[in-house]
Amino acid sequence: MKLFRSRGRHDAPAVAGSPLDQPVALYKAGRYVAAEAAARAVAESRSTLPDDHAALVAWSVVGLATSAQGRHAEAVAVYDRLLPDFGRVFGAEGVLTLKLRSDRAQELARLGRYTECEAECAAVARIADRGGSPETGFAAAAARNGLAFALTEQGRHEEAEATAREALAAQGGEQDRFTITLLAVLARSLNGQGRHEEALAAAERADALWQALPEGERHSESGAAGMARATALLGLGRTAEARTHAAAAHRARLAVHGPEHRGTADAQALLDRIGPA
Repeated sequence: MKLFRSRGRHDAPAVAGSPLDQPVALYKAGRYVAAEAAARAVAESRSTLPDDHAALVAWSVVGLATSAQGRHAEAVAVYDRLLPDFGRVFGAEGVLTLKLRSDRAQELARLGRYTECEAECAAVARIADRGGSPETGFAAAAARNGLAFALTEQGRHEEAEATAREALAAQGGEQDRFTITLLAVLARSLNGQGRHEEALAAAERADALWQALPEGERHSESGAAGMARATALLGLGRTAEARTHAAAAHRARLAVHGPEHRGTADAQALLDRIGPA
């Protein structure tokens, strides 16, 4: 099994022509409730098969879909339950195990457990760097994205910038959804250093990439670039523009992820910080 090698390759693993096709397609389409139900159905239907790969990966899609609905603690519980089996079946340093660890770590950050996220993402990146394959390279970059976010939330913005730039360089110029995420976290680190013009440039680049995605592939990154852009504009004293972009980011995240998601809450907090018109 491999990670997606398309624009959505960092979202969920899949097997072509497998029982996972439907839940993965639903997840990529942003239909997270349906994706969770479909993935649970696959996992439960194969529960009597020992060490069934499709069942294990289906449970990981449950974790992703649960997270996308804002149920972050529940997603961590899913990943905690899966990790021993992933390590045993796919190998402790297998790419699917590393991805699961990275996904779990980034849920920890959404729960405010930043030091735990930092330690786990750093460990995953170190292991993945040894892999030498495109798939492990992607896993390393994904872990560095989580690491950069955790560092910004601890006020360590220069370290976060260096980490985000390293992950972007590893992308090799690819213009995909993951690049949007990395540019957004880079902008976040620059905003944290008061380098708002540079942050705005990174956010505008992320927004241009997001706008270029097909409509059906924009869901998971909804609002990411807008949040970074609004923060930069606020730092530059362009309050009215900042409010417009923050409101749009909040609407997008609310529509895609619902009110309980960490990203939606962050957008609301930024709106509150900007204040009314």
